[in-house]
Amino acid sequence: MTAGATEDPKFPDSPEIPKDSDNSDNVDPAKNDRVLLEGPHSRLRELQILLRAMRDFVRGFRGLHFVGPCVTIFGSARFNEGHRYYAMARAVGSRVSRLGFTVMTGGGPGLMEAANRGARDAGGLSVACNIQLPSEQAPNQYLDRWVTCHYFFVRKVLLFKYSYAFVVLPGGLGTLDELAEALTLIQTGKIQGFPVVLIGSTYWKPFLALIEEMIAEGAMASTDLDLFKVTDDLDEMAAHLEKNAVDPFGLRRITLRPSWWLGESALRRAGVK
Repeated sequence: MTAGATEDPKFPDSPEIPKDSDNSDNVDPAKNDRVLLEGPHSRLRELQILLRAMRDFVRGFRGLHFVGPCVTIFGSARFNEGHRYYAMARAVGSRVSRLGFTVMTGGGPGLMEAANRGARDAGGLSVACNIQLPSEQAPNQYLDRWVTCHYFFVRKVLLFKYSYAFVVLPGGLGTLDELAEALTLIQTGKIQGFPVVLIGSTYWKPFLALIEEMIAEGAMASTDLDLFKVTDDLDEMAAHLEKNAVDPFGLRRITLRPSWWLGESALRRAGVK
C-alpha cells in the first residue's frame, strides 16, 4: 500500500533475507551491543563494528524494500499462547492486516508471534526485524520475511522506517522503550504524526498516570496526550488507523518491481507459489 496505481502485490520466494553467519571479529553474537557500547576499541575493532552495523542496514533495506507500508506492533515476548493477551494480540494482527497493511513485529515469541499469526490468519503479509539475543532470538513461525540484526539501534530504525502507525500491546521494558521512542520521534518532528494506539486500557493505566504527573510537573505539555490513543475496542483502533494513517497519506497497494541485477526478489506469502 502506497501512493500510485493499484495492483495486487507479490510476496518472498525465501522468507529469510539473508542469513548472517559471519563472526570474523570473534564476538559472541548475543554481545554485539555490549561490545559496541563498552567504550573505545582499537581502530580495527571500531572499523569492524561500523562495517557490521552498515551490513545490518544494507540487509534490512534490501530485505524490507518490497514489504509495503507497515503497521509495527509492539508487545511482550513473555506472554505465551495461554496468556489472556495472546488472543487479543492475534486479533489485532488480523484486524491491521485486513486494513491492507503489512504487519511488522520484532519477530520474537509471545505477543509478537500472536500479531504475526493474526496477519497470517487474515491472509495478509507478516514480516519482522529480529535481534540476536542470549534468549528469545529465534524468529517465530508466522513470518513471510524477516531480517536479523546484530544491534538494537539498527533494528529500531528498521521497525520505524517502514511503518505508518504503531500499535502497542502490553509489555515490559522493551515495549516501553519502543513506545517512548515512537512518541519522542513524533513529538520532536523527527517523523510525521503517525498514529500510536495502546491496546489494553487497564494495563496502561499506570503509564497514563505517569504521563499526567509529568504534565502536572511541567515536563510534558498537555497536548502530548494527543500523540496516542488508548482503547480496548478494535473497531475504534481500526477507525483511528484508517483516519490517521491510510487517508492522510493516500495509501494504496501497488507492485514495486524488483531489480534482478541487484539480486532482489518480490515478497510472497509463505507457502504461496
